[in-house]
Amino acid sequence: MSYRVVQIHVTHGAGDMSAKTRKIKKVVDNWPVGKEGLTWAFLVKTQNVQYVTDRLQDIFTKSHIARIVIMPVEAILPQPRDTGPVELPSEEKTQREKESGKGQKTPRPFAGVSRDELYAEISRGAEISNSFLLLVIFSTIVAGIGLIENNVAVVIGAMVIAPLLGPNLALALSTALGDLDLMGRSIRTLVTGFAIALGLSICLGYFWIGDLNSQELVSRTHVGFDSIALALVSGAAAVLSLASGISSVLVGVMVAVALLPPGATMGIMIGAGKMDAAQGAALLLAVNIVCVNLAAKLVFFFKGVGPREWYEKQKARRAMIFYIAFWVISLIVLGYVILERANMVF
Repeated sequence: MSYRVVQIHVTHGAGDMSAKTRKIKKVVDNWPVGKEGLTWAFLVKTQNVQYVTDRLQDIFTKSHIARIVIMPVEAILPQPRDTGPVELPSEEKTQREKESGKGQKTPRPFAGVSRDELYAEISRGAEISNSFLLLVIFSTIVAGIGLIENNVAVVIGAMVIAPLLGPNLALALSTALGDLDLMGRSIRTLVTGFAIALGLSICLGYFWIGDLNSQELVSRTHVGFDSIALALVSGAAAVLSLASGISSVLVGVMVAVALLPPGATMGIMIGAGKMDAAQGAALLLAVNIVCVNLAAKLVFFFKGVGPREWYEKQKARRAMIFYIAFWVISLIVLGYVILERANMVF
């Protein structure tokens, strides 16, 4: 069982912290921090963090909340007793329904890290930094050489260090939250990363004087429906691992749905003038991008990840439905193209 410490710091005039915080359920323990009575800490199970932070924002106005900090807990001595889930009193249920909008059903909180922790974790992948640019350059060079030399270990190493999965997950989260700023940053980062990778791989293919017939290279110019299944499942696993707080699983997912090898293959084949092979690699890249985004959006949708305010939920829900439909249609089109390419072969 994992826990978090949720700490709230309020300004003067917020009222009696001790009396107000008694209204919050699903708390394992709580205690004041400091002598002024303006800071209070709560020990909470990880799956209840979202509920507690939402309740704190219900109880205290925005002008009185100076800061809410969520901290992971490494160990607890002695171990707290498992009190189990606590149902809200009927009057609190009524109040929550009012706050979530007339006639709107409040989404069930997802069992995992809170919305804010998930945002902090995923949004880092949407930042264009020196580290991001250098990792794209290094991983492209490593992947290109590994593909041409048919070195599986080198290709896997490039998959792990490539940072291109991050902006795709951030794009999916931005839709779930209706965050246009995060969406813009994700698209900009994604386009920048792929432009650099494509440019470098085109140069590599153009200047390479050896053969381009390695198994690692050729295998990424062929796409089948198994590629769609793999990308969908792996994309869902990536988001599920993040939402559940077990992001160490992402290393395996990065290898499974790596976006860089097909992108590097496409560039190498373009540089070498092999346009038919480049089209196959581009199709595989498109399948991976579409499937990762579609799977991520579906997981966010079914896990109930969304904004807190009801009017923001309506906007985010419309955006979510639109983008799910967009990616589904894109996947159907790609499936048709895959089928047509298979028919041409036969």
